[in-house]
Amino acid sequence: MEHWAKLSAGISSLNIGSNAGKLAKGFSSSVQATRERLGQVAVEDITELPQEYKDLEARVDALRVAHDSMLKITSVYATAYDYPTQVQESLSEFGTTISHGIASFAATNLKGTKLPVPAASPTTPQPPKTLPHAISRASHNAANAVGPNERLGKALADYATAFDKIGDARLNQDDTILENFVAPWQATLTNSISLAMKARQAVKTSRLELDAAKQTLKNAATARQEQARLDVENAEDDLVQKTEVAISMMKAVLENPEPLKNLNELAKAQLVYHATAAEALQAAQTELEELSIAAEGDYRKSRDQ
Repeated sequence: MEHWAKLSAGISSLNIGSNAGKLAKGFSSSVQATRERLGQVAVEDITELPQEYKDLEARVDALRVAHDSMLKITSVYATAYDYPTQVQESLSEFGTTISHGIASFAATNLKGTKLPVPAASPTTPQPPKTLPHAISRASHNAANAVGPNERLGKALADYATAFDKIGDARLNQDDTILENFVAPWQATLTNSISLAMKARQAVKTSRLELDAAKQTLKNAATARQEQARLDVENAEDDLVQKTEVAISMMKAVLENPEPLKNLNELAKAQLVYHATAAEALQAAQTELEELSIAAEGDYRKSRDQ
């Protein structure tokens, strides 16, 4: 411990310029942090921060965890999260894209030469990658295979139409969630919460500098005591100022109504999607039930004959 004290005092006593002085101060605070981490500083020698500040720290930490947790899950809305054959189709699309890219490159770069210019293959639009759209396409194919004049073919066509509507509603839901929830929550995390965290880091650094200055004052020679005392006073003023700024920023983050508004938008988008899905399925199921009853009636009649 005596070694650390002599080292800090020696650094502070050097007659150096402004930039070097900042470097020395940073080194002293790093030494202070290391000593605290190793348990070489008594608890009473560590400056206590205001209780209000510590309470706000805990609340901002909780808010950051909440944002991280929700964004980790809701960011899935930017992906084809429920599409069962994503990998196989992506590989097929990748091959088509490469072929189109090579043909386009050759057509551009071989122009004006004697070499034959390959025709650029047209790109075909890819179907939406959602489970409802996949079910719709499968039902359409099944309906065509059975035939539209068959009851099962008509039922499959109705079912396909319902799931096409559901798939479109799913895409609208995802776009709305990304725009009205994921983007603003990410902005809150990246901007206001991050700024508050930086302000807290500034408080931590200032507190370490103050406690390092106090240790320097304790071990300062008589000729250096007046300057060391001034350094402590300046460090105290700096800590008070930075603590007030951090408290103000943390309060602003915690009082911001936007996260709650964004969460409401998330629930609203999900409600619209599920209501649309329920309506489409209700209509399809009504048709399916009628077809099913008619088919069962015909079957019974044929058995009775």
